Amino acid sequence: MAKQPIDLLMQPRWRIIDQSSLGPYFDAKQSFAMDDTLCASVGKGLSPATARSWVHHQTIVLGIQDTRLPYLEDGVRLLENEGYRVIVRNSGGLAVVLDEGVLNISLIFEDQKKGIDIDRGYEAMVELMKRMLKSYEAKIEAYEIEGSYCPGSYDLSIGGKKFAGISQRRLRGGVAVQIYLCADKSGSERADLIRRFYQAALKDKSNDVKGVYPDIRPETMASLSELLQTDITVQDLMLSLLTELKQLGSHLYSAGLTIDEELEFEKNLVRMVERNEKVFG
Repeated sequence: MAKQPIDLLMQPRWRIIDQSSLGPYFDAKQSFAMDDTLCASVGKGLSPATARSWVHHQTIVLGIQDTRLPYLEDGVRLLENEGYRVIVRNSGGLAVVLDEGVLNISLIFEDQKKGIDIDRGYEAMVELMKRMLKSYEAKIEAYEIEGSYCPGSYDLSIGGKKFAGISQRRLRGGVAVQIYLCADKSGSERADLIRRFYQAALKDKSNDVKGVYPDIRPETMASLSELLQTDITVQDLMLSLLTELKQLGSHLYSAGLTIDEELEFEKNLVRMVERNEKVFG
């Protein structure tokens, strides 16, 4: 019998690491180092499946492809003038906006003997989101929303407007499925910021550069609060996350990093810092 996406969610134990309320000084470079650390721990069987939640204030996260933009410095300057920190992550994808109204969730699994199919990882996250938002009775669809920032096959939308994007990272026997969920504020204002970033960083060379950058139309994106016409906060989504994992029959427990994980984290953080210094000088 074929395995269903929900099977991945039905772990006997979920380790919970909640970093959703660490405040404005929590640097996004730490988050990507943290997920790599947890991938290694879970991959080696030293930790059960882990759900990590995280929020970063006023941060733009660029993908590796974005670092090849011909006028990257001009684009970064525009973002910094708007009050945003800019970092580049250690994986693919394109630029996304993180702020205090965006909840990020990482689900970290041990890659199984036959391997967790890439689509199965994505579909497990889609299934979790549908469960978390079921009380709002909205039809959530997963397909690429053209005109959004960081478009992908597993963009989540309601009525054709994107409110979330999912990515995946595989490392050292672990699989991290990551989602950003726009809870509140204006989705179109976030999209317009990234649109202006690409305008500044591409100028008139959009036809000359290698790689495809999105032609962003801000009206294609919205927050859950806008789409569902009700106030939905990061805290509301956190409660839904924990409730759904519990209802799937899992034992939930909260645990910080072990001593060995702390050492691994420091190494991964140095790599992230060096990567960013190489890009931004």
